[in-house]
Amino acid sequence: MPTLRTSAETAEATPTPTPHPTHSAPPQKLPLLALLALATAVFITSLTETLPAGLLPAMSADLGVSESATGQTVTVYAIGTALTAIPLTAATAGWRRKRLLLAAMAGFAAANTVTAVSSDYTLTMAARFVAGVAAGLAWALLAGYARRMAPAHLQGRAVAIAMAGIPVALSLGVPAGTFLGKVLSWQVAFLVMTGLTVGLLAWIAALVPDHPGQEPGGTRTPMAHTLRVPGVTPVLFVTLVFVLAHTVLYTYIATFLDELGMGGSTDLVLLVFGAASLVSIWIVGTLIQRGLRALTLGSVLLVGVAAAVLAVFSDTPALVYVAVTLWGLGWGGAPTLLQTAVGDAADAADAADAAQAMLVTLWNVAMAGGGVFGGILLGLVGTSSFPWTILLLLVPVLLVVAAARKHGFPVRNRV
Repeated sequence: MPTLRTSAETAEATPTPTPHPTHSAPPQKLPLLALLALATAVFITSLTETLPAGLLPAMSADLGVSESATGQTVTVYAIGTALTAIPLTAATAGWRRKRLLLAAMAGFAAANTVTAVSSDYTLTMAARFVAGVAAGLAWALLAGYARRMAPAHLQGRAVAIAMAGIPVALSLGVPAGTFLGKVLSWQVAFLVMTGLTVGLLAWIAALVPDHPGQEPGGTRTPMAHTLRVPGVTPVLFVTLVFVLAHTVLYTYIATFLDELGMGGSTDLVLLVFGAASLVSIWIVGTLIQRGLRALTLGSVLLVGVAAAVLAVFSDTPALVYVAVTLWGLGWGGAPTLLQTAVGDAADAADAADAAQAMLVTLWNVAMAGGGVFGGILLGLVGTSSFPWTILLLLVPVLLVVAAARKHGFPVRNRV
């Protein structure tokens, strides 16, 4: 796999120049415009996945299939990501990073364009699968790319900036796309996504620095060996179960709120969740380099407290908003925490890209599984089972984070 050399490692390998009395070394800063380009790529990736959820009635009518069948456009996207993230990461290990990012985003532009103009369900599903493939390539690349742009002591903050695109997509992008679909058409919503992606391609080409992939003949860490790297397996387990717990409720949040008599407030609830998630990302970005373990424990506990409030006090609307705020505060920084944790664990073995690809795969497996599992619970028990299920799932997550004191979620981060 590509060798991810951090700035600290590069500094160790390069002799430190003797300071000149009339010149001072420039301060190491984050390349903000380049990181915001990555955040926009994350935004487009996340919004492309979830946009059909707000456009199902119109899409199903134009495609001539049921809303349930149209909903599988989200599932096939996740399947495309889960199936291809690991093999594509291995196949493109030698590619330069900028070229690879441009290829992935071009895949989104093509897939969203085909989705917008297609009137055939099979063609639409094929386009959504291609979008999922592009997502698998992008997700395995983005966190490591952000880390490589930053000096060692700011790598966690760099990942946090890049990952800010997720809550923005969920809290603002989906409602905006749904509004466009209602006012104009769902096809326009997808064409707007294409336009954003074309603009992003120009942004990346102009302002995002390039980095090499694996040198020819370089040693690549096999995926199976990556699992043996200390700390990688605990982080992957936490990713799988934590994302599963979150997705069980998030996928069916509208149904859950409707059962509480708050169906008309779904947009507001999601806005509160998104705002709290953005606050969470800011906190994580500020503290992650020295507080990864404490932040991860806090993240799990906050989501657990939110689930407990929803389980016991869901008949009080004010407390539902309190719970959603806690949920957003706990969840918003989770992608940053988990991707940083797996990157830190795998860096020493030059296996960071392989570990990121595994994380992306398990993340999407958990998302697809959460939708299926939540649907089964909904049919058998009802929405009241969701908060209790989350609490049960979070118990092993908390135990694994607590146990991974040396590797995975160490007491002290390397800086």
